[in-house]
Amino acid sequence: MSVQDSEDVDFDSEVPVLIIGAGAAGLCAALAASEAGIEPVLVERDAVPSGSTALSAGLIPAAGTRFQRAHGIADDPELFAADIARKAHGEADANLVQTVARGAGPLVEWLADTYAMPFEVITDFNYPGHAAHRMHGLPSRTGAELIDRLRSAVEARDIPILTGRIAETLFVDEDGFVEGIEVRAGGARETIGCGALVLACNGYGGNPELVRKHIPEMGNAFYFGHPGNQGDALRWGEVLGARLSALSGYQGHGSVATPHNILITWAAIMEGGFQVNAQGRRFCNEARGYSEAASEVLRQPGGIAFDIFDARIASIARQFEDFKTAEKAGALVTADSLDELAARIGVPADVLKDETNVALGKPDRFGRLIEKKLTAPYCAIKVTGALFHTQGGLAIDPGTRVLRQKGPAFLNLFAAGGAAVGVSGAQASGYLSGNGLLTATVFGRLAGQAAAKL
Repeated sequence: MSVQDSEDVDFDSEVPVLIIGAGAAGLCAALAASEAGIEPVLVERDAVPSGSTALSAGLIPAAGTRFQRAHGIADDPELFAADIARKAHGEADANLVQTVARGAGPLVEWLADTYAMPFEVITDFNYPGHAAHRMHGLPSRTGAELIDRLRSAVEARDIPILTGRIAETLFVDEDGFVEGIEVRAGGARETIGCGALVLACNGYGGNPELVRKHIPEMGNAFYFGHPGNQGDALRWGEVLGARLSALSGYQGHGSVATPHNILITWAAIMEGGFQVNAQGRRFCNEARGYSEAASEVLRQPGGIAFDIFDARIASIARQFEDFKTAEKAGALVTADSLDELAARIGVPADVLKDETNVALGKPDRFGRLIEKKLTAPYCAIKVTGALFHTQGGLAIDPGTRVLRQKGPAFLNLFAAGGAAVGVSGAQASGYLSGNGLLTATVFGRLAGQAAAKL
């Protein structure tokens, strides 16, 4: 990745708005720019757009939507913003927090009304840190469905997606105005000039060197994100003199089935399940969140744990395609008694029974409050902790313009998705469920609108 002087560059083509990355952020940016009457062009390294979005559950948290009102759910952006800020320990930029909390509801309804995306609120269980049921998902509860529907919407508007092209060079004038980029497709190269550039490309979770530098506790963790997350935006930003923020922030997950490498929904825990290590012992308050659970699991013997739950919880988890896939792959262990379950997963039965025999209605030794006891038949899945995506990146203003270390923001450079800082602060524990897609979609839409205005 490089930044070069734009003087004397004769671009092969010119477009008004150029977007690097066709994940959720880039596709939302393209739709917003197109609706504003501007013809954007997307540059995507993969043959088919997928990104980190396709690996997620595809859930977007939003407050005050008509989907919530249909279920009688009382919620508003102020409560949502308070939840985000509290989970991030007050470390997230307050203006960005307000921007996404206020923009999420309109974003979900925009996708539903304009592009016929059948969102519905998940009401079977609530995710940790959210004061209301506000997770909005599509029927399959997969990010693959979300990215497919976004891509179809972009294609329906005849917005070009230049796939199989890797952006390698930014051409910038002496004032920091981005004049265009150079992309590589196989052995061929081409230059594309632009009036505005949106970096919606990636974080750096797939770059072991950068992970070890900024997130040492996850340096050897299994990476569950897109391999294209190599930190391109971060490296461009460093050369440009952009402000970088919260680089140690990330979203982990403490429940990835191993050796199957399939995400297991945290509903298996939040509905009354537990995590125990290879010795059969619990080791943390599982209700704090799945992101911080990643490092907790990795600290256990062998870097593994077991999700322990029951048939009732399994029936709730089956609304997620990933869970059903894991079950078909043989990840789910079932038994009619805890003794049998302990024998099947290889942990001491007396320890497992003691750890799951918690008093209801009052905090346990970890501070967790359990409302329902597990009952036979019992279930278990062997899991490990994983790094999903980074939450730090280029600092942006509420209009998604990239900020400099000193002086005004870059005039025509915008960032969203993994390229931009999120609203989770600098710690894994600051990640509120859904923050990744929340910022990707809301900031993506804002970036497309702002770039179109130029």
